[in-house]
Amino acid sequence: MATNLLTDPVLKNAKPESKDKRLLDGGGLYLLIKANGSKWWRWDYTRPDGKRNTLSVGTYPDTSLKQARDKRNDARKQLAEGIDPGEIRSNEKKAKQLTKLNNGRVSDGLPILNSFADITRQWLDSIAHLTSEKTHTKKTSRIERLAFPLLGDLAINQIKSSDVLASLKPMIDKSQLETAHRLHGEISSVFAHAIVHNLTDYDPAQAVTKQIPAQKKKHRAALIDPKQVGQLLRDISNYQGTFVVQCAFRLSPLLFQRPGEIRQMLWADVDLVAREWRPYVSKTDFHHIVPLSTQAITILESIQPLTGGVQYVFPSSRGDGRPMSDNTIRTALKSLGYESDVMTAHGFRTTASTLLNEQGWSPDAIERQLAHAPRDQVRAAYNRAQYLEERRKMMQSWADYLDGLKNGAQVIAFKAKTG
Repeated sequence: MATNLLTDPVLKNAKPESKDKRLLDGGGLYLLIKANGSKWWRWDYTRPDGKRNTLSVGTYPDTSLKQARDKRNDARKQLAEGIDPGEIRSNEKKAKQLTKLNNGRVSDGLPILNSFADITRQWLDSIAHLTSEKTHTKKTSRIERLAFPLLGDLAINQIKSSDVLASLKPMIDKSQLETAHRLHGEISSVFAHAIVHNLTDYDPAQAVTKQIPAQKKKHRAALIDPKQVGQLLRDISNYQGTFVVQCAFRLSPLLFQRPGEIRQMLWADVDLVAREWRPYVSKTDFHHIVPLSTQAITILESIQPLTGGVQYVFPSSRGDGRPMSDNTIRTALKSLGYESDVMTAHGFRTTASTLLNEQGWSPDAIERQLAHAPRDQVRAAYNRAQYLEERRKMMQSWADYLDGLKNGAQVIAFKAKTG
C-alpha cells in the first residue's frame, strides 16, 4: 500500500468545498477537510478484535504532516503489540474528566469518586437504618479518624493488604486491640459493599486478620459472694454523698441495668402506678420493661419531690440540664474503698446474674431483665411479654433477698418457683 502521498504545498493549497473531502496520505492516514474550513488528521485502522476504528491525530496546521505521520507510526507500534490506541485515548480522556470532576468534589468537601472514603460513605448510608444514631456516629467517627488518613483518597480497587495493616498498626502498637478489631471489621465491611457493587474483586482486609493480636477480654470486676454483697449494701446505705447520688447508688443493685441507662433515667419513662420503668436501651436497640420492686418505688418516690420537675431522675449537680456524670457511681464506689478491680458500676449486673441463676430463676427471664434482647424486633416483643410476669416476681424477690443480705441475715439460695 502506497504511503506518504501528501506534500506540504498540497496541504497549504487545499481549499474547503461544499462537502467534506479527504486528502489521502496512505497507510490509513488522511486529512479531512470540513465544509466549514476546519482540517482534521484522521487514521483508519483495524482494532485487535477485528473491528474498524478511526483515531484523530490532530488538526492542521497545528499538527504538521510529519507530526501526523509520527503519531500514526506510534499508534501502529501499539497495534502491533495488541494494544488498541483508541482505547488508550479513551481512557486518557476519561482520566482527565475524572480528575477535573474530583478536583471539583474536593473543593466542595466531597470524597474522590470510587475512593475508599467515597465507598465508605455509601456503605455507612446503607446501614444507617440498622443501628442507633449514637452507634452510627461512633462508627463514622472511628473510620474517619483512624482509616481515612491513609486509605481515604486511595482508589477502592487499588488498596493492598499492606495499606490496611498500615492503618491499623498505630492501634496495634499501642495495644488498643478492641479498637483495632472494630476498625478492621468495618474496613472489611466497606470492601464487602464494594465487591457486591462490582467496584473491586477482593477484600484486602481478610489477609490482615491474623496480624491483629487476639484481645484478652477483661471482665468487669463484681462481687458474687453473698456475704461480701451484704457488706457492700451496708456500705452503700451509709454513703454520705448528695441525695441524688445516694438514690442512684441504692437503686443500682436493685435494678442491675447498665450504668448509662440508670444515670440517664427519664421521669417520662417511669410509671410509679404501674410499677414499671420503660427505657429505650440504645445498646441493643430495644424498648425495655423493668418491673419496679417495692424498695425501688420507695427510692423513686423519695427523690421525686426534688427532681420530678426536670427531665432526668438523677440530674447533674451542675444544673446544666444534663444527667448525672458517668463517673459518679464509680467514684462513689471508690470512696467506699471498692477499687475497680474489686467492684464496678457495671458489676451490679454480674452480681445479679450470678446469684439469680444460682437461685434457679429462668435464664431467659434473667437475660431479658439484663436487656440482652434479640435483634429480631418481633421476637424481642414476644419475649418481653412472655417473661414479664416472671420478671415481676423475680425483681421483688431479688429486692427482698438484698434486704436480707444488707441486714446481715444468713440468706440461703433457693430454687425459684416459676410455675
